[in-house]
Amino acid sequence: MLAPKKVKHRKQHRGRRRGLAKGGTEINFGDYGLVALEAAWITNRQIEAARVAITRHIRRGGKVWINIFPDKPVTKKPAETRMGKGKGAPDHWVAVVRPGKILFEMEGVNLQDAMEALRLASHKLPLRTRFVARAQEHAG
Repeated sequence: MLAPKKVKHRKQHRGRRRGLAKGGTEINFGDYGLVALEAAWITNRQIEAARVAITRHIRRGGKVWINIFPDKPVTKKPAETRMGKGKGAPDHWVAVVRPGKILFEMEGVNLQDAMEALRLASHKLPLRTRFVARAQEHAG
């Protein structure tokens, strides 16, 4: 499961999810990608489930890049605890994703396999996504 090795601060504010992705909006490594259409927090478990779905479908065929990393700690108070007494303990990690961000990239597989693998991965994620292919540069 993805998680930071070391962080400067154990707890963070929740922040805001408005606006578009600031970077990572183009396919840089592979030929195909999965782009986010809405803002969401994606947990490290969801990222791992999507990665497993992709790698199982392509069966050692191509290469997969994960372009998001869960670097935000989410805290949770224990069950049946009264309000107050401070912020809860860190529970899990999330990646903050905004619309336009490329989540996964792939290469080394044909179009149909890539579309199906990324479709399976999208079902593991809590947001709407779209399949994208790298724009082919043509000479002239």
